[in-house]
Amino acid sequence: MTKILRAENVTTERLHNVQFNVLQGQCLTIIGPSGAGKSSLLLLLNRMVTPIEGTIYYKERQLIDYDISKLRKEVGIVFQNPSLFEETVEDNLQYGPIINGDKWDVGDAHLLLDWVQLPKSYLTRPISQLSGGEQQRIALARVLANNPEVLLLDEVTSALDVKTIEVIESLLTILMVEKKKTIVMVTHDLQQAKRLGNHTLFIKDGRLVEHGETESFFRSPQTEELRYFLKE
Repeated sequence: MTKILRAENVTTERLHNVQFNVLQGQCLTIIGPSGAGKSSLLLLLNRMVTPIEGTIYYKERQLIDYDISKLRKEVGIVFQNPSLFEETVEDNLQYGPIINGDKWDVGDAHLLLDWVQLPKSYLTRPISQLSGGEQQRIALARVLANNPEVLLLDEVTSALDVKTIEVIESLLTILMVEKKKTIVMVTHDLQQAKRLGNHTLFIKDGRLVEHGETESFFRSPQTEELRYFLKE
């Protein structure tokens, strides 16, 4: 299977000598205690943070060599707290395609709303009239409007109700299986990591302590640090 993202001996102010691969069409879940550096790792993959040492590759080309606009179109990121414009839902959805010079019509918006299971009537709604869970769905749809190859997700379901979590997880599974999208997901929910992850990383104090295929990762942890974390 093709490696779409690769980090080699990467060090930042928060991370130390981190090395891992992300396979195309799969989900890499990242777990660890608060302040471990999980979110910092996502920011590296979107070039919102630059390594002090080491190299990150996207499609076997150094990340630093990409035009930043092209990279962020192909490697989209969604945060725990969605940063949406105050205008309407459609204004948010069309923003990326328009600034990238891509074709956009109302049919694209309807498809995105279908994906996140919101009514088409929401297109004209101001963002302020949406619930937190609905805003998070729109934040995800806005990134998907750019048709990215990779989705970076930072605790995107941590404050959501069970129904919204199910909607988002179902969509992520469809994106991987049918659309061959790649997902890198930071989560505090270990059951979610088990449900979605093909591979899982455990980060603590900025170090990559353990990683592996998700089923065996949780079934047979190899380090005392991971065993202790899973029992907490």
